[in-house]
Amino acid sequence: MSDDLGLFSEPDVHQDRPRGSKVAGPRRRNHKKTILWVVVALVLVIGGGGAYYGYQVLSGIGSYDDFPGAGEADVVVEVKDGDLVSSIAATLKEQGVVASPRAFTEAGKEDARVTAIQPGFYLMKTKMSGKAAVERMTDAKAKVVPLEVKGGNVLHDITSPDGKSVTKGILSMLSDASCAELDGVKKCVTVDELRAAADTADAAALGIPDWALADFARAPKENRLEGLITRGLYHLKPGASAPELIKSVIETSNTRLQGYGIPAGTKTTGFRPYEVLVVASLIEKEGLEKDFGKISRVIYKRLSVNQPLQFDSTVNYKLDRPIVTTSDEDRDRSGPYNTYKNNGLTPTPIGSPSREAITAAINPEQGPWQYFVKCQKDGTTCFSDNLDEHNRLADKARAEGVF
Repeated sequence: MSDDLGLFSEPDVHQDRPRGSKVAGPRRRNHKKTILWVVVALVLVIGGGGAYYGYQVLSGIGSYDDFPGAGEADVVVEVKDGDLVSSIAATLKEQGVVASPRAFTEAGKEDARVTAIQPGFYLMKTKMSGKAAVERMTDAKAKVVPLEVKGGNVLHDITSPDGKSVTKGILSMLSDASCAELDGVKKCVTVDELRAAADTADAAALGIPDWALADFARAPKENRLEGLITRGLYHLKPGASAPELIKSVIETSNTRLQGYGIPAGTKTTGFRPYEVLVVASLIEKEGLEKDFGKISRVIYKRLSVNQPLQFDSTVNYKLDRPIVTTSDEDRDRSGPYNTYKNNGLTPTPIGSPSREAITAAINPEQGPWQYFVKCQKDGTTCFSDNLDEHNRLADKARAEGVF
């Protein structure tokens, strides 16, 4: 390596030099070294200062903007699945809740509740101090209560046979979950508004997935959304319109259905994705989870031999009755959901399927079963591959008061 300044090595005093040339003395060499070391020191100081400044910026050392009070106007803030504290802080800043992201992160850095903030919508206020924002967002009262759909839930309300009680359907539950008080005024989307949107809005406005469009268009208008809202929690934005609420729920459900195998996993079943969803809804209604795989096999077996499904659950779906059995009069009623009168599947699902029911619909348990009946009071189902054995099991169950 060359060392033109002579900083790291002394010149070779024994090498030949032209006549008249001068040799740099020790003072000249030391002067050059001093200049270079000053330059190096300045570079290090400047570079170190820049690094320290960058560290300050990245680590948040120094001042930051913060509002002084508890807030002003109401505002709805969404925390999305997977959001880090820094993401939440940035959202709060964007929506005018805090003056800077650091106002929130600094106020919550020692508060373990901040890292446990769950996805959903929160009722906050504009111009809150970082401390006030932390306190409000970690208060359970600030979080909008999500809609919970359970396996088997249906769109419409169901009245008990004695007429004394009503089980709310998904639309009624959606209406309840939409309620929120903003700036002192409580607002809800009514059941009638939701029903009108469900019955009349076009597919795009409701977020209907491509694989369900044809069946959605053919379905009776009051049933066309049935089954497209699967089991789970749904976070609703306060102030949204009826179509917007339904669309947010349908799109969330569709994402879940994709994870459960609809439509991609249905190719080996021999049925369209929507038909598999119908099968899953029947499975959900007809037995306990432990029996789902066998019930699925019975359904596919009967469909393969063009045997009517003969499910009481499909008859009761149109009668709005939450019971297991049906009468001769019930079974004599005509209509597309009467699987005693009609072969094949119902026009739509008859309720919200769970992940387990969908899994069973895609992968039925292997076996020869063609019949089943509820045979124990806890809901356990007994299966058989011939009608005589089925009738024997049914008679025994009736004698024991199972149904």
